[in-house]
Order: sequence, then structure tokens, then C-alpha cells
Amino acid sequence: MDLPRTLYNVLLKAIAPNKVIVLLGARRTGKTFLLSQIIERLEPKNCLLLNGEDLTVQQLLTHKNVAQYRTLTSPYKYIIIDEAQKVPDIGAILKLMVDELKGIRLLVTGSSVFDLKNKLGEPLTGRKKEFMLFPLAQMEYAAMENTLERKRLLEEKLVYGCYPELLHLKTAKQKRDYLRELISSYLYKDILIMENLRNADKLTDLLKLIAWQIGHEVSLEELGRKLQMSKNTVERYLDLLTKVFVLFKVKGFSRNLRKEIVKTKRWYFYDNGVRNAIISNFQPLSQRNDDGVLWENYLASERLKVQQYKSIHASNYFWRTHDQQEIDWVEERDGKLFGYEFKYSEKKIKAPKAWREAYPNAAFKVIHKENFEEFVFKK
Repeated sequence: MDLPRTLYNVLLKAIAPNKVIVLLGARRTGKTFLLSQIIERLEPKNCLLLNGEDLTVQQLLTHKNVAQYRTLTSPYKYIIIDEAQKVPDIGAILKLMVDELKGIRLLVTGSSVFDLKNKLGEPLTGRKKEFMLFPLAQMEYAAMENTLERKRLLEEKLVYGCYPELLHLKTAKQKRDYLRELISSYLYKDILIMENLRNADKLTDLLKLIAWQIGHEVSLEELGRKLQMSKNTVERYLDLLTKVFVLFKVKGFSRNLRKEIVKTKRWYFYDNGVRNAIISNFQPLSQRNDDGVLWENYLASERLKVQQYKSIHASNYFWRTHDQQEIDWVEERDGKLFGYEFKYSEKKIKAPKAWREAYPNAAFKVIHKENFEEFVFKK
């Protein structure tokens, strides 16, 4: 079955005359399928769908001819460009359309921010609204799961992740094969093409090191030594992997204490299945020694989905001191601090003493498998 996506109604409401709606997300997260649902709702006869990877479409759009654009779009109420980052100078093209074609409604998607987000920034200031599509969120699984099923299927999500196509695969082998194909054929596609990299070996080696350091601060110098690369190259590769929505980073939080760690970062995968495919480990949770790592990565990625889909404006951090007191996840919302410790099994833990003393008004909660639903559904 195909689950209803949270962004479906959000995007329909956001589409407006002379505005550009930008839908970003990794490859295979369901952007094209979501577009097909939206087109069906808007009625196909009203929609012009263009594929940015099509050379004919690229040539057609890059002429920057208003009269030609008017002829192309006039029979349609909605113009939809899939994989728009492939169209050279797409930001200037969209700006010209929005400024010159009265009433035009534009929806564009992109699987990387190499050209799309960067080039849309300045040309489309005040003319665009961005949304992010992730692998399936727990709030979307709720359409087919009750509370008992949610807990039963949780372990499967920790191992195989939440890519939409997994719903159609019945066996563990099919899921493993799908994820292996995902990382070999799609994960690095934009990086390899747009950065002219010859192979993905170094990217894979870097991701393996990151996979084993989830929940720990990452040293670029140490990564460079292990990979025989410069610190600057490591930093560049991590930036690239962020721009194609493979990884995201969290900074250290500090406001009061000298002994708080702020210069290093922690890295997470947007999807557990990708992380496990990188290290070639799809063993069930009962046969693993990294269940804590999987739990932390899952909660961090799910929390991002909640924040994005429910418009929760928060700054995310980890907190740690030089004497090893730490909190896995810290959110700053509306001037208030919320600390969360991630433990797969239920445990009663107090906030660290240094945290309580430095931030006496901050909230603190342990998120475990018995109470995680609120954390991945709402504030």
C-alpha cells in the first residue's frame, strides 16, 4: 500500500499565483509519486509536467524567452518541474516566469541542493516557499498502524529504515537488496555527476566511519588521517553528503559553562536503512550490539520530520562537557530549552548535575521505546 504523505495537503494549500513551491528531498523518498497524486487532484489537463533531467526540457527552458514561456504555459494552470536542479540557471528562469507570466503557479522538486537551493536563494527572494520530503515519518505510518503494531514494527524500522518502496517488499532479502541498490545507484548520483568524482569509494569509506560514530563528536582531522585525506577534503565531502540528504549534523550547545563542548559536531543519517546498508549489517536487533546507536539515529531523524512537517521552529543541539556529562538531544524553542536522553530500554535517569545547575528551568525527558510516540508525533 502507499501511505498518504503529510505534505500532500500542505503543498496543495501552498500553491498560489506567482509563487514557486519548492519540494526538496533525497532520491527515492517519493517526490515523483507525490507529484502524481497532486496532479491527479488538480486534474491532469490543468498541469504541465516537465522533467528537468530531459535534455529537450533543459534546452526549451534555458532560452529565457518570455514569449516562448507564455506559449508553453498558457493552456495550463499549474507548471510542475521535476528534478529542477538539472536545468541550468533554474533560479533565473523561475524568477522570469514568476515576474512576467501573470497568475502562473509553479511547483518544482529537487533531489539535491547543489544547484537548486543555492541558485533559487537570491533570484527568488520573497517568491518561493520550501518544503522537505523525508523517507516515511512515523506520523505517516500511523495511517496503517495501531499502537500494538507500531511497537511490533519498530525494530524493523530501526534496521531497514523508512523508504516508501519498502512497504511493497515482503522478504528481508528483498529489503536488503533494495537498500544495497539504493546506495550503489542513487545515493551518490548527484555528487558523482555534478562534482565529477570518478567513484564513490571515498564517500563510502567516509560514511562507514560516520556510521560507527553516531552519538559521538566527530573529528575532521581524525577522519582525514584514517582516510588519507586532508581535513578540507573531508569537510567538503561531508558538505556534499548533506546536500544530497544523506547526512545531517548537530552542533554542541553552550550558553554558560566554559567546560561545555561546542566546536565539534555530531552526524546522523536521514535513514537507518541507509546507515545499515553502508556497514552491510541487517541483523535483527536481538543479534546486534549497536541498538543504542540505531535508536539514537532513528529518533534524531524522526524528530527532524516532526519539526519540518508540523512547522516546529527549533534549533537542535547535543550537550556535553569535558568531564563527560552529556545529553543526546537539546531543542531550543521559543527561548526555552528541552533536553532529551535517548535510551532504547526504559530507564529512570536524572538530567546531569551540570545541566541542572546551568539551566535550572530547562525541561528534561528520557525517550525510550515505551514512550517514544509523543516525541515522533508532536511537540
